Amino acid sequence: MLIVFIIITISKQISVNSTNVCQVSRCPALQISVSMRRILVHVCKDRASPQRASFVQSVTGQFSDGGDDEVEVNCSLEKNQFILYRGDQNQRVPLKRPAFCPIKHLSVTEAAAIPLDVQQRGIDVGVAILLQSANQRVLLTRRAKELRIFPNVWVPPGGHVEPDETLLDAGLRELKEETGLKLDPVAASPKILGLWESVFPPMLSRGLPHRHHIVVYMMLHSSLTHLQIQDSVRPSPAEVSACLWADRHLVRAVVSAVDGEDAEVRVDDLPDTVSVCQVSEDGGLSDVSLPLEVFITRAPSSGPDLERVSTGTKFALELWLKNLEMSDP
Repeated sequence: MLIVFIIITISKQISVNSTNVCQVSRCPALQISVSMRRILVHVCKDRASPQRASFVQSVTGQFSDGGDDEVEVNCSLEKNQFILYRGDQNQRVPLKRPAFCPIKHLSVTEAAAIPLDVQQRGIDVGVAILLQSANQRVLLTRRAKELRIFPNVWVPPGGHVEPDETLLDAGLRELKEETGLKLDPVAASPKILGLWESVFPPMLSRGLPHRHHIVVYMMLHSSLTHLQIQDSVRPSPAEVSACLWADRHLVRAVVSAVDGEDAEVRVDDLPDTVSVCQVSEDGGLSDVSLPLEVFITRAPSSGPDLERVSTGTKFALELWLKNLEMSDP
């Protein structure tokens, strides 16, 4: 039986730049900078020694027998190693990539055209938090337009995993950094909904990849309603430009707008506008209305990106809906 493990470990990179003076060495042609330690994906097959996954290697493809875009895996994080494997079927979670995943469709020529420093990055790891209120709404945030990766796109709060953190620690830290919310980790009842293979830009037609992540979508619960929680929201304007508490009706419409497909979107009896909280430069909040169209916009296949809900977020919200339906009496 084929056994596949994916292990995420820490990498420290040192780069040399010849344009500045390094005061330590007093060499006029040397500048040394040390990047932050990063958690990277490693792949292990048939119990062999783990090998760092190449930037141009699809993680989902490592578990797929026939090129499927969705598989089920087990996962754990121990001693800075996030391990994906096939074990107990009752504890598996979905791992998915979009059908248009750039890494999946990358040709040999295109892979060779990716700059060497990008190819050597490996595959990073992040955690995104789906915070569910007591009245069954989920928090989404719009990424600041100044961000380099997926600017002006709606996603759950989240970010990278730091060394020696648990997945829950990382999610709670990112939640607090981006929204100001601090949750009790025990009362939050954490649950991993699924894993998403994210690449930026998200389509080859929009340029060669320069970021590659595995995103862990984790659901947390609050005993407060969304209005009670909102009183404590203090977004970071450097990262968040707006926030929204989406109910299941809006979420159904969002997930029906499948990226890369032309199927009809289910808007049912939703109003034409959606109320959101906009974040000012000083962090203040104000209520504004956005067209419903923003939240059911599909990812464009070419040209500049649009304000929309990210493809990975749609995947996570679909899992959230299924979990909600399972918990309904």
